[in-house]
Amino acid sequence: MRIARQAALFAGLTKHAGLPHDCPMHPVLFELPTPWGPQPIYSYGVMLGVSLILGWQVMMMLGKRAGLAGNLLADLYLTAAITGLIGARALYVWTHGEEFTSVGQWFDLRGGGLVAYGGFIGGFLGAAVHARFAKVSLLRVGDAATPAITLGLFFTRLGCYLYGCDFGTRLSESAPGWLAMLGRFPRWDETQHGLRGSPAFLHHVNSYGLARDAEFAFPVHPVQLYEGAFGLALAVLAFKLYRRKQFDGQLFLGFTVVYGVARFLLEYLRDDPERGDVAGFSTSQFISLVLVPVAAVGYSVLRKRARENPEPMPHGEPSR
Repeated sequence: MRIARQAALFAGLTKHAGLPHDCPMHPVLFELPTPWGPQPIYSYGVMLGVSLILGWQVMMMLGKRAGLAGNLLADLYLTAAITGLIGARALYVWTHGEEFTSVGQWFDLRGGGLVAYGGFIGGFLGAAVHARFAKVSLLRVGDAATPAITLGLFFTRLGCYLYGCDFGTRLSESAPGWLAMLGRFPRWDETQHGLRGSPAFLHHVNSYGLARDAEFAFPVHPVQLYEGAFGLALAVLAFKLYRRKQFDGQLFLGFTVVYGVARFLLEYLRDDPERGDVAGFSTSQFISLVLVPVAAVGYSVLRKRARENPEPMPHGEPSR
């Protein structure tokens, strides 16, 4: 997930920064009064928090059913969450180095800047190291985490939509009215706080000749909702297949392949300028090109091994 840095200027705003009532964007859900003044609570942060809490519960439940100890699962989840956030930030800094003038800014998340694939890779590497020291099957842990990851995809992309980042390409004039309504992102009028427009609005003014006094940006594909709906469908499928898996790693590697292909294709509908660029592809497309073949080969090898030497998968009652 990438948050346009202009959106960070929401600090101190009230009542959704004066956005039109018929606008789907709600970047600031509410404000908390503090001795330092009202502090905005951002929709993306709330959705990220929800995904972490639900992910914890799901992974604990499924992991215990797979014979993994509860305290080990808790430690693994914490490790993956922390390294995931580090990875998400690190990939953003790497692809947008020109935005930072000091090392201290790398750690200033008020300016936004998280990349979903960076979180996925960071979380995986952190969990891999932890699992190796704990002498536990990383693939078994990955299977238990897959439904949590897919649910997290749904909630974080919903947060992206409410926040207004990661927007799509322009819709054609023949697009259905309901779709155009979902893809309407507004001009912000809170000039007192330095806001000049939502990320989509700014991009359309700078790149497509949109009038600066327009009320909304051109209608765009609500790619955030496309990906969120895909994540929800994957979550339903992951829960259904978890008890039927034939080998450790089946869900995790399968998810990596399916999501990687879908993400590669969805990137063609993205239009936000913060996607990054590697060898003619967006950053996420390039990562997909690397991960999908690796995961597909791993899946094929493990499936063949399971067919030749079938072993029962633990799906019993939760261990304590």
